[in-house]
Amino acid sequence: MTIGLAQFISSLLTNPALIIISLLTLGVILVNGWTDAPNAIATAVSTRAIKPRSAIIMAACLNFLGVAIMSFLNANVAMTIYNMVDFAGDSHDALVALAAALFAIVIWATAAWYFGIPTSESHALIAGISGAAIAMQGGLGGINGSEWIKVIYGLFLSTVIGFAMGWIIVKLVGLLFKNTERQKVTDVFRKSQIGAAAAVAFMHGAQDGQKFIGVFMLGAFLAQGVADATSFQIPIWLMILCSIVMGLGTSIGGYRIIKTVGMDMVKLEPYQGFSADLAGALCLLLASVFGLPVSTTHTKTIAIMGVGAARRLSSVNWNIVKDMGLAWILTFPGCGLLGYIMALFFMHIF
Repeated sequence: MTIGLAQFISSLLTNPALIIISLLTLGVILVNGWTDAPNAIATAVSTRAIKPRSAIIMAACLNFLGVAIMSFLNANVAMTIYNMVDFAGDSHDALVALAAALFAIVIWATAAWYFGIPTSESHALIAGISGAAIAMQGGLGGINGSEWIKVIYGLFLSTVIGFAMGWIIVKLVGLLFKNTERQKVTDVFRKSQIGAAAAVAFMHGAQDGQKFIGVFMLGAFLAQGVADATSFQIPIWLMILCSIVMGLGTSIGGYRIIKTVGMDMVKLEPYQGFSADLAGALCLLLASVFGLPVSTTHTKTIAIMGVGAARRLSSVNWNIVKDMGLAWILTFPGCGLLGYIMALFFMHIF
């Protein structure tokens, strides 16, 4: 099942609820572009491999390509998000609850950006729509456990494997180049890191773009009274729209997150930044292939920790790590509760 552009525009003209859902979804994608995408380029900027402005432009372009290309090749992540919750029932209440979830996600993500905390918008998205589905269904029947468990698998992958990959890759790089002149190593990896950062930006688009496409399709189907579709084909126009909006978000913000992740948490040399970017990109690729919705922020930051810890544990600013860890831990219950309350409130007044 899919929805053509002409059909979508026709539905917009006759269904105000779809207009609201579409605008909120695009708003969440925009916020994601300026809060999550900077993580892809944070280490490259901090090691001076690339200037901030050039890095942001590069990330915006690669986000665009990541959404478009990966949606063609493998849409497993979008399907996981789509099937994770159950909004079946009254179509009006379903649309209102979904709108409330998206509103809660925007509030949560914007607050995190304001305070410079690289919280995960992917986790916020999952928590927000889950809380809204529970509110609508009046219990845990709003959650599809077989799909939601993939979130737990994704957390394990991004935490354990992300840290291990960062540690192993930087150790391997150090071993291979231990007898090479330091300045040559620095020059090589400063250039190589640009490519690694580009790979992370591409995979960010591939992962997060598909998550929001899944939500967009859910809203479009609910607006048409279809709540039982279990599969869909992503239309090309939607890939392009989401890519453009995410790229725009990346281009208009991000320095606060770059500073927190790339400069304050751990001081990296170019070869270490390359190792962190490569580890993050590989983890994101692995998760995308298996349809696991992981957080780009979480994955990249954990990889950076692994790289820093490989040198010595004191290289990592554990106070920054503690603050970010607390933000991650609070996101699921916090944004889930916010989505639940907002859904009840919206369904009551609308």
